[in-house]
Amino acid sequence: MTLAPRVVVVHRTTERDGLLATHGSAGQAAFFLRTRGRDLVEVEARDAAQRSALAVVEAAIPRGWRQGRVERADLPRFRFAPEDVVVVVGQDGLVANVARYLDGNPVIGVDPDPGRNAGVLVRHAPAEVEELLPAVVAGRAPVERRAMVRAEADDGQRLDALNEIYLGHETHQTARWTLVEPDGARERQASSGLLVTTGTGATGWCRSVSRERGDTMPLPAATQRGLAWFVREAWPSPVTGVEHTAGMLGPGAGLEEGIAVVVESDRLVAFGDGIESDRLTLTWGQRVRVSESPRVLLLV
Repeated sequence: MTLAPRVVVVHRTTERDGLLATHGSAGQAAFFLRTRGRDLVEVEARDAAQRSALAVVEAAIPRGWRQGRVERADLPRFRFAPEDVVVVVGQDGLVANVARYLDGNPVIGVDPDPGRNAGVLVRHAPAEVEELLPAVVAGRAPVERRAMVRAEADDGQRLDALNEIYLGHETHQTARWTLVEPDGARERQASSGLLVTTGTGATGWCRSVSRERGDTMPLPAATQRGLAWFVREAWPSPVTGVEHTAGMLGPGAGLEEGIAVVVESDRLVAFGDGIESDRLTLTWGQRVRVSESPRVLLLV
């Protein structure tokens, strides 16, 4: 017997929910916001938009299909099945949060509050989901393949990310390592961290780094394979260099081999998409490689 499709709706707790959990009542939350020049009405409007979008999306799931709902904080404990269709209701960053837990699942990004989000990954209105779901299951919906990036340590620790991976000191102090490029070039370095970005992430953190440095190196396009990497604020000294601080990992040019680091600090971390709580912990002498992940995000 073939199981009916399952639609998993992913969302995050709203600011209103967080304020009520912290302050206990709407009145106390309103007072707290007023002391910061804000109004509870604005927060409640966004909360209402989120709840309305979730209601529309869940009502659009065909009768007889299975469904589930998961909040962002519970993603590490939720088990996605290979046949799941994932609907993300929220900001673009929520799509990045969920991507690392998927393996070939199509993702529909829904923007509950148009005008506040960039809408790069959450590009659909709630009302569009009713037509999209059958099309996705039937294989008729256009799908973009978004490259992901992976950090893998020599002890088996592994982490995937959609936007970028940061490797550095956990308190953002100076990190020390030997950097090893795909062609074998090596350099001992002291810096504030290594960033490796995909095309999806190239409009964010790494774009800012590139602009501040005045780099002319083209960053990968959103829907293309390829990674770019930057060593942030490398420090020149008698024992550390600054010659190998940026580069591309393109198809046929080191994408599979990636960029490697041999740790020369007591403790470094690697995390993806700004989620510091989900990270690799690295100690002196460990080797970690950052390369393109075999996983991709299938974005509807």
